Amino acid sequence: MDFLQDLWLFIKERKKWWLVPVIIVLLLIGVLIVVGGGSAVAPFIYTLF
Repeated sequence: MDFLQDLWLFIKERKKWWLVPVIIVLLLIGVLIVVGGGSAVAPFIYTLF
């Protein structure tokens, strides 16, 4: 949790608000790969990339 707090303080202090959508998209892609990796949906997810 310290990493997330440090990241938030960095974004807030340095006014790097453009990083927020990039981080959200990367997190969503990571969750999609982890969740879809071991399921029957995996072949459909891999066709997206």
